Amino acid sequence: MALPKIDLANGWLKSYKLKYKLEQESLNTEIDKSLSDYFTKNGGTGANRPDAKLLLQDKNLNFYPILIEYKGYKDKLVKLDSDGQVENRNAKNEPNFKNINSFAVNGAVHYANALLHHTNYADIIAIGMTGYKDETDEIRYEIGVYYVSKSNLGAGQKVGEYSDFSFLAPKNFDKFIDKVKNLHLSQEELDKLKEQREKEINSSLVKLNNDIYENEKGLGESDRVYLVAASIIATIGIPGKVSPLEKSDLKSSIEKGSTDGEIIVRKIKAFLDEKELPKEKKELIVRTLQNTLTTENINKVENGESQLKRVFTKIVDDLGIYYKIGLTTDFTGKLFNEMYGWLGFSQDKLNDVVLTPSYIASLLVKLARVNKDSYVWDFATGSAGLLVAAMNEMLNDAKKYITSPEELTQKEIKIKAEQLLGLELLSSVYMLAILNMILMGDGSSNILNKDSIKDFDGKYGFGKTDSKFPADAFVLNPPYSALGNGMTFVEKALSMMNKGYAAIIIQNSAGSGKAKEYNKRILEKHTLLASIKMPVDIFIGKSSVQTNVYVFKVNEKHQKDEMVKFIDFSNDGYTRTNRKKASINLKDTNQAKERYEELVNLVRFGKSKLNIFTNKEYYENTIDPKNGADWNQTAPIDTKPTLQDFKKVVSDYLSWEVSNILKREGLGDNRLGK
Repeated sequence: MALPKIDLANGWLKSYKLKYKLEQESLNTEIDKSLSDYFTKNGGTGANRPDAKLLLQDKNLNFYPILIEYKGYKDKLVKLDSDGQVENRNAKNEPNFKNINSFAVNGAVHYANALLHHTNYADIIAIGMTGYKDETDEIRYEIGVYYVSKSNLGAGQKVGEYSDFSFLAPKNFDKFIDKVKNLHLSQEELDKLKEQREKEINSSLVKLNNDIYENEKGLGESDRVYLVAASIIATIGIPGKVSPLEKSDLKSSIEKGSTDGEIIVRKIKAFLDEKELPKEKKELIVRTLQNTLTTENINKVENGESQLKRVFTKIVDDLGIYYKIGLTTDFTGKLFNEMYGWLGFSQDKLNDVVLTPSYIASLLVKLARVNKDSYVWDFATGSAGLLVAAMNEMLNDAKKYITSPEELTQKEIKIKAEQLLGLELLSSVYMLAILNMILMGDGSSNILNKDSIKDFDGKYGFGKTDSKFPADAFVLNPPYSALGNGMTFVEKALSMMNKGYAAIIIQNSAGSGKAKEYNKRILEKHTLLASIKMPVDIFIGKSSVQTNVYVFKVNEKHQKDEMVKFIDFSNDGYTRTNRKKASINLKDTNQAKERYEELVNLVRFGKSKLNIFTNKEYYENTIDPKNGADWNQTAPIDTKPTLQDFKKVVSDYLSWEVSNILKREGLGDNRLGK
């Protein structure tokens, strides 16, 4: 018979009851409220909430929610997956409620994620405990202690082995927190967690967009984009300065100045003020979002609730956990692609705005040799996926080489404020770029809503507006309907650079005749280093055109004897599908990560780095700088037979002849042992 949970709870907590004084009852109330909202949304009841919760404070005055879940059964402490992680998701990336309800640690980690989602707590202790009476009526128990935080993306890390709860006592708590803070995930572990979270994002985006599209009438495509941007900005918050907007803050009032739209606008203004964005940019963002947020229809109250509050609630409930834990992914790029996938603009000029997958963005950044001191720009920014990848590369490089914390902080500020510049003409896409950069680290100050070909003069858009942006790295995925399949952007950007490298992904017809005149002019001033044939399905579901990546060295004329590296990257190691209900549409089936790393090394260092690739996939040759249509070469196929070929043919013939003789003599079956 199972041991009643209440016995375990009282037995272990009673002795500590007086020691666990809650310093701020309001914070405990916030936990209660958040969990209540969470379980109400998920159809739960009081029976499936944590069995105990505490709020403890360390020596640095930081608060840590402690969530404790009890199971009065043997072997119900924790359920882990094959990677040793708490298994709270099934194969479809949906919550595994069987595990969450059955195993103590799984339940506690689940509740901890609810706090990550619905509160400002970033560090939570999730504790599971099981107990049962053995055949001698003696209590046997186990305790599992896990750390759930933004840093481990909510997955949870085991802190250590504990036989009782004394590690929570005031005299031991600081030492326990020191141990927690010293927990580290390997890069491989972190990458796996990010992959898992990104799969969950895709599932949540499908659900959200389907819901809005089917149930929220009267919202145009731009309205949807702006509502998501506004909701996310309003709920991010800035610790100690701007509190995140809560669902309960929206009252669905019709009183002037107090409508839901006006409340959201005020929160956005407060957020942008603290971010110290340039005045012009802040006004542009507010003006753009305000046009949607303050319309009469979206604020009209029906059945006690405005459409705006209803949509805001859906966005926060479905997506909040992912942007609150700080995923460094092209979050809004996924959002953008998903929305356009649902809405399907068959005649819209946005059809050729296809966003770059994050792993391709990272490849372009590495090929352009981006480091902590680079100045990177993108002339067709889209949702800023390429700039996000560049910023992450720069920040990682800075952390690698700068050992002074103060110097590193200053460098990070400079990278975000001064070393990135993007241009995007379409206003709805521009707003996504702003949001994406804010979410990924706030490098949005020099993303400009301009025509990069006609209106851009090469200067900073904000801040140092009289100074030229000293670009030395250029990354691009252009709209292919542009002149020369998009090579017009390349010519313009490279002409404004004095040094550095460029990496672009573009329709390969740009290198075989469609952009001939652009290419010839480009080669008069710049060197083509490499031409890489990409997999035809990297934009699966959005576009099926063959693309190439071209890599340039800036401001060095291409010589006719210059050797260009031609690389067939059709097999990049990934298998892609385009199934709406698939849990995984991108699988590493053939050393994908290693292939991408080798590709970068081949472009940088040449044939000496050949390992996975073969001579059939790597080829060096010259191009004619006066041609402009010979950029897509492949390794020649040698059709001349070798001595080995001759021997094989003779051997095959003799085997065939002997087989026929044996058959004619009726010996074939016996000789073959049949």
